[in-house]
Amino acid sequence: MLQAIIVLLILLVVFWLVRKKQRSSSKEQDLQQVKSNAGNDARKVILVVIDSLMAEAIDKGLELKVLPTFQYLIEHGQYYKDLVSSFPTMSVTIDSSLLTGAHPDVHHVPGLTWYSVQDKKLINYGTGPMEVMKLGVGSVMADALLHLNNSHLNPDLPTIYDELALMGKKTGSINGLIYRGPVPHMLSLPVWMHGPTSLPESVSVQGPDYLALGSLSDPLEGIVEHPGGLAHRIGINNEFSISTAAYLIKENKLPDFLYIYLPDLDQQLHKNGPPDLNGVQETDRQLQTLLQSFGSIEDALEQAIVVIIGDNGMSEVLPTGENPVIDLSLLLKEYRVYHQGEAITDDTEIVLAVNDTMAYVYSLQSIEFQEIIATLRADSRIDLISWREGEWIRVQGADKNEFRFKTDGHFRDTYGQKWTIEQEPEVLDLIINAEQHTIHYGRYPDALRRLQGALHSHAGDYLVVIAKPGYELSDKSSPSHKGGGSHGSLVRADSLVPLIISGTQERPEHLRIVDLKAFLQKLVAKQ
Repeated sequence: MLQAIIVLLILLVVFWLVRKKQRSSSKEQDLQQVKSNAGNDARKVILVVIDSLMAEAIDKGLELKVLPTFQYLIEHGQYYKDLVSSFPTMSVTIDSSLLTGAHPDVHHVPGLTWYSVQDKKLINYGTGPMEVMKLGVGSVMADALLHLNNSHLNPDLPTIYDELALMGKKTGSINGLIYRGPVPHMLSLPVWMHGPTSLPESVSVQGPDYLALGSLSDPLEGIVEHPGGLAHRIGINNEFSISTAAYLIKENKLPDFLYIYLPDLDQQLHKNGPPDLNGVQETDRQLQTLLQSFGSIEDALEQAIVVIIGDNGMSEVLPTGENPVIDLSLLLKEYRVYHQGEAITDDTEIVLAVNDTMAYVYSLQSIEFQEIIATLRADSRIDLISWREGEWIRVQGADKNEFRFKTDGHFRDTYGQKWTIEQEPEVLDLIINAEQHTIHYGRYPDALRRLQGALHSHAGDYLVVIAKPGYELSDKSSPSHKGGGSHGSLVRADSLVPLIISGTQERPEHLRIVDLKAFLQKLVAKQ
């Protein structure tokens, strides 16, 4: 998720050559306030989020006996392979659902990139270097580091950090991009960032008791020497996350609940594709280092409940020779499509917000959706197109058959959600029992609620467009992953992720990321 921002920051390091080391009282405050008040005997809850971890990779590694840490945790815990992610399956939206327990129609973070009607601006949290450069490094950094938590994430919606604080529990976040909580912190921006971005030297944010966000907020600066080199200077990487958590464990400073984000695997799978096992093996070694900080892995499960999840899956993208990239701006060339870096004017007709294998297509001039859909359907590589129509949500399949649904009704799905459905349920591969009035999901897990969440996540007139497996969507400057891996869509490969729970027999009510907040709060409350 942060790959584009990290690449650009490294370039800025090289260009400006200087980095200002800053210490602040807030950093010392973090270490003073982070430790649980429950006493040394109280077990802690540690959530490890591994970007793009997939059950298929774990199973393959277990079969080859190259993942000893995963194997131990699974043998001494619970292992589920079908935890349903949020939609679109992009980390920033998923983390928002994870930490608020809400879908995008409630938490208001629609994707890694989306269009704000209010600001007349394409919001981008860091999709790819070319897009970031065109939109402006400062704009992207401000959205990712400041506006995302301060204003884009629904200010009226409490996070897990807010609610655990009300229970008297201590919390911490290591490298989580969604970090909002009740405690004030300062993000200290290095001097080489000020000139090219026009961002201030430091900014005030709200977070959990302990907030580590790479070099931007490092309470251990001057205490722990994190891995060096340009690639590690920003600190938003696995090694920073592990070394920070290991310090808290060894120094007996763990909070009641600690969130740890490990981003590195995502970059490797985007490049090499889902079958690549090297990144998973390295992650296994890093998890072993983390758990050995307790003294041994056995001690770790006596002192903590460890929950490990992937945030999204990944689909293989066809190689270059099989034309895997769908250029939406080219498909829609008959319209005045906004080009990144230009101003959005009264003449702009279409804005594209591409999230790998899904995209929001915005109509700014009240162009009929059916007209745009007909244009898009000229490309057979597009799978689903969905949009709002009054209280209904309509979905068109690749064969142009249509299905529509709305909330409430006589049909109940796997998660106890009620729906009214009409037309062709095969469009979403729904299994309908007309006698029992039940809905079961096939290729698109929890498709009804997840589409509803995306299509009510923000203001505007827009389509949700999803590519067929093997393909990904593109604007002119979007990153592509030909021959590698991609995600964003509703399909099972993108949507189902592993969940490992070690140290307790408790389990969530439903196997969905949106249900984990309540589960985690329950675990913390019991300790």
